Amino acid sequence: MTGGQVAPVRLAVVGGHRGRSFDQTLAVLSGRAELVAACDVDAEVLAAWQRDHRDARCYADYVDLLADDAVDAVLLATPLAVHAAQAVAALEAGKHVLSEVIAADTLDGCWALVDAVERTGRTYMMAENYCFSRPNLMVENLAARGCFGRVVHLEGAYLHDCRSLLHRPGGELTWRGEARRDFAGVIYPTHSLGPLARWLRAANGPDDRLDTLTACMSASPSVRRFVAEQFGPEHYGADGDERWRQGDSGSVLIRSSGGAVLDLRVDWVSARPHDMTHYGLQGTHGAYLTGRYEGEDPLVWLEGRSPGRSEGLAGQQPAQWEPLWRYAEEFEHPLWRRWPDTARRTGHGGGDFFVVDEFVRAIQEQRPPAVDVYDAATWSSVAPLSAQSIAAGGAPVRIPDFRAGQRGH
Repeated sequence: MTGGQVAPVRLAVVGGHRGRSFDQTLAVLSGRAELVAACDVDAEVLAAWQRDHRDARCYADYVDLLADDAVDAVLLATPLAVHAAQAVAALEAGKHVLSEVIAADTLDGCWALVDAVERTGRTYMMAENYCFSRPNLMVENLAARGCFGRVVHLEGAYLHDCRSLLHRPGGELTWRGEARRDFAGVIYPTHSLGPLARWLRAANGPDDRLDTLTACMSASPSVRRFVAEQFGPEHYGADGDERWRQGDSGSVLIRSSGGAVLDLRVDWVSARPHDMTHYGLQGTHGAYLTGRYEGEDPLVWLEGRSPGRSEGLAGQQPAQWEPLWRYAEEFEHPLWRRWPDTARRTGHGGGDFFVVDEFVRAIQEQRPPAVDVYDAATWSSVAPLSAQSIAAGGAPVRIPDFRAGQRGH
């Protein structure tokens, strides 16, 4: 670091297939972040990285990558089942970590992450990109400014038909297929939960934490039908629900310590048009709702600002929804004021740009990132805890307070 300039973060991408989607973001961040290495077990993926990034060193062995002193940080774009172990290994090797979701798929993995960050002092961030979409950040801004009052109910859904990603061309299961075969819980909750948890904290304060959950899961007719159509009725997974521990659609209800309810739905195998996510918020003084169909404006109603009143008394104008964008001039989040065009060119509604930008800034400014290890552990713990609840017939399960170190929950 010379002349007042901050040295760029020297970054390695681990998991080159998904990792390539960050190329454009890294190009924009040139000067603050520098891609120096890539790691993947697939020789063809590594060869493609070498062609496109001639100055980057390529590793087939993750242990060898972690021994490279020229790497400051790793971006984990690997299968979710290995995220926690890879993150802990990197932290213990002195590297900062940006991990794709979920951060861990077991409670032990969540605690191991927290312990490693606290022990090493390295920066850890979970790359929950949906926290950074334009409408989600604007709603967070509205919540922080008190426009919704106290939040009492939140809903989030991740609905994305990914059936084609469950198998390789020959019919063998990918890691996603193995997860559906082996994990009897809501394994991918953070796209639904992340924005809601941030809105809850913005509106109700940090003391209103996620406290208790209950979960249930459907049967698996959609995925079985798909397997039969693609690979024949005799193929593994076409002949009965017992082949898939994870059903087609899962739901989780969370109650916060302050009495708010969060309603999550995750479904990535049911046949439906592309729409990805839905969100909603109900507060004492206002409400928010994403559009019901792709391309529709998200809607907001703010008491005292939006037309009408919600009581519906005789002679009063009824309450009317308004497009969220009507409040953009006043409540647009600073990140989207600064980087609107750049963010729109990257994936996940701009989220892929903002997670890397925030991670790099947190390292350089020596501060906690926007989605820190405590958020990562709490939100990710919903996956194993949902499995516990489902196994117990939907019984309530306590969510640990990872920030307070309360393992006894």
